[in-house]
Amino acid sequence: MPCIRTESVEVFADYHQFYVQDGVVNPPAPEDWTDADVAHRAKATSNVVVVCPVRNMTVPVRVELHDVAPELQDKAADHLVECSLALPSGHLQVHECTGGAVLNWHLEPGQYEVAVLYSRLDSISADGLSGDDHYQVLLWPGAERPLRVLQEWRAQ
Repeated sequence: MPCIRTESVEVFADYHQFYVQDGVVNPPAPEDWTDADVAHRAKATSNVVVVCPVRNMTVPVRVELHDVAPELQDKAADHLVECSLALPSGHLQVHECTGGAVLNWHLEPGQYEVAVLYSRLDSISADGLSGDDHYQVLLWPGAERPLRVLQEWRAQ
């Protein structure tokens, strides 16, 4: 399905985290992490999706808005999670863990489904400082759903 909006940003993933969230609600970051959340490399609450890149560095992130659910099986990714995100204000932000917003979009308020694709994870150096990994966040209007891992990557 066609992408109706896209933007690429560089995100400092301090503490191996960045947030996709409602910028007006400005939800607190979840603190009740489980071993499963860590293994999923993501955690979702109603107004925030925490994405956990493999590197604790600046990483490239591409955000795409779709009008309907994209075909995820056509996407090349090492790790893939899907969940939902409520945007009651319609103000979507990609927010650094210890920094500010690096992306601000105004969308129709409502419920969105989200897929996060983690790619080229095997390119990361042994010290975790360099690599060609990249992350893609796809959003589309949809239903509320719990986070689930559609494809799991395990470090070698």
